Amino acid sequence: MCMACYVDEATKDKIIAYNAEFHKVSKSPYGSDDEIGMLNLIDGESRSKIIGNTDASKVFDLSVDNFIGMPGWFGAGDQPYQIWMTHTPQGEIVANLMGVKKEQNELVAYSGDAISMYTPCGTHLDTFNHFGYNGEIFNGFTAKDHLGSRAWDVCGPENYPPIFARGILLDIAAMHGVDTLEPSHPIGKKDIEDCLKKQDLKIEPGDVVLLRTGQMLRWPDMAFTQNTPGLNREGAEYIAKHGAIMIGADNLTLEMTPSQHPENFFPVHTYLLAEAGVPILEMAWLEELAAEKVYEFAFFGACIKLRGATGTPMRPVAMPLRR
Repeated sequence: MCMACYVDEATKDKIIAYNAEFHKVSKSPYGSDDEIGMLNLIDGESRSKIIGNTDASKVFDLSVDNFIGMPGWFGAGDQPYQIWMTHTPQGEIVANLMGVKKEQNELVAYSGDAISMYTPCGTHLDTFNHFGYNGEIFNGFTAKDHLGSRAWDVCGPENYPPIFARGILLDIAAMHGVDTLEPSHPIGKKDIEDCLKKQDLKIEPGDVVLLRTGQMLRWPDMAFTQNTPGLNREGAEYIAKHGAIMIGADNLTLEMTPSQHPENFFPVHTYLLAEAGVPILEMAWLEELAAEKVYEFAFFGACIKLRGATGTPMRPVAMPLRR
C-alpha cells in the first residue's frame, strides 16, 4: 500500500480520486462513456449483501418536505420552490377545463397542481454536470459537445442507478459536544478521523458517507443557508480516497461557506464531481439517526430521472443493520 493510500492496490484502481489532478477533470477508469463515476461500485453482489443484512423493522426518512418559502440555493437568482393549483373542484364547475357536462364536474371533485423549482432543491442529489472546470465536466465531456439549449445530454440523473449501499453517519457536531457546529466550521481530515474513532467506525469502499453538522436545527429559518459549516477539500479527499460512492450532509451545500479558496467559490463541489467522480447529497435530514445513535445502516435512495438535469430530488431512507 502506498503512503498516500487508504486501500490496497487492487481497490485503488477502482477509486477515481487516486487519478485526480488539481483543478482538472478526471477520466473515468470505467470507460470513456461512463456517466456515473463511483456508483459503478454498486452491483448485484453489493446490493444483495446490504439487503440481506438489513433490519427493516424501522425506517428513517432522510428527506425534508418541499414547501413555499423553504430555504434553498436562491441567492443567485435561481427559482425558489413554488406550487400552484391547475384544477380545483369549484374551478372546474366554473371553467369546465375538461369540456364535460356540468353534472360530471359537480360529481367529480378534481384537483391538480404544478410545481416550479431549482432542480437542486430540498433533499437532492448533485450530478456530475453540475460543476466542472474550464467548460468540461467529469470524464472529459465538454459543454461544446454536450450542452444543448435546454440541458446536458450526458451525466444527468436519468443514468444514476438506485443506490443500495452501506451508509455511515459521522456526527461531527456531537463529536465536538455541540448541537450545531459554529458558522463556517471546516470539516477536515482530523475531524473525520476523530469522529470515526469516537464512533468506532471505518469508511469502506462502496460506502455512502453522511455528515451531521447540526445545521438542520436551524431549518426552516433562512439562517440555515448562511455561513454553513461543512466539508473542506482536505476532508473531501480523505473520504473520497477511502472509496465512498456518495457523500452527503445536513446542510445547504455539503461544503463550508464561504469558500476559503481564493480562485474557486465551490472547491469541494468541483473536486468531488469533476475530479473524484463522487455525487453529492445535500439537505439530508439526519436528526433521528443521530438521536438514536444509528451510525451504520443500510442506505436506499433513488433520484427522479430528470433527463440532463444538474440536480434532482431524492427521498433517501436508512434502515439499521442486523447485529
